[in-house]
Amino acid sequence: MEVKDRRTEWFVPSFGPLKLRIFIGLLFLPYTGMVLAYTVIGSMLADPIHWDRVGAILLIYFLALGIGAHALDALGSKGVKPWGEVFSVRQLWVLTISSIVAAYAIGIYYMVLYTPLLWLIAIPEGFFVFAYNLEWFKGRFHTDAWFALSWGSLPVLAGYVLQTNRVSVAALLVAASMGLLSLVEIKASRPYKEMKRAFAETGEIDRARIQQFEAILKSVSLGVILLAAGMASLRWLG
Repeated sequence: MEVKDRRTEWFVPSFGPLKLRIFIGLLFLPYTGMVLAYTVIGSMLADPIHWDRVGAILLIYFLALGIGAHALDALGSKGVKPWGEVFSVRQLWVLTISSIVAAYAIGIYYMVLYTPLLWLIAIPEGFFVFAYNLEWFKGRFHTDAWFALSWGSLPVLAGYVLQTNRVSVAALLVAASMGLLSLVEIKASRPYKEMKRAFAETGEIDRARIQQFEAILKSVSLGVILLAAGMASLRWLG
């Protein structure tokens, strides 16, 4: 029942081969897009901007979070399989390890040659990829606050540090702001997911509330992405 429910998520294509649809769903593209936008927002605070590093941080987070962390989430730390058995455990581990290794290979290149301070973000982010998604330490790090820090604030700082190899007050303030936006997203996402799961199990549905939370999720994710696009356009054209 859970898989049937997930296939109808608003960010999952309703057409095409099943495995492709599930893979696209597994990436959680609107939310991954938010995190990628945070890295751009952090990058745009720097002066000057190294555009190759903007591309690098986007690729790093797409690999590590978009693929790696979400493949771990699909494994299910407590036996929950949010995308069913479409991908085998082995396939999900291959996706996880290969994407995370590739992300860190890119990051290490820049950290060794240009931005050693990025290690202070790369190490905890690597920890959160596993601790959050596999609910290590009895789920102590699988909380809204840690989510906001790891996938809201730290990506902003990662983008800025990769550009400058330093931290500024402005970057910290913007990182805190984006962390709060991530908190809004996760606070809306949890009840939304619970209502969708309840519908899959019982057939009972509160369409008005589901649509309300879905509107919040769409608005927050698109708003952050557009903010990043606007900032990047300003710096690129300005």
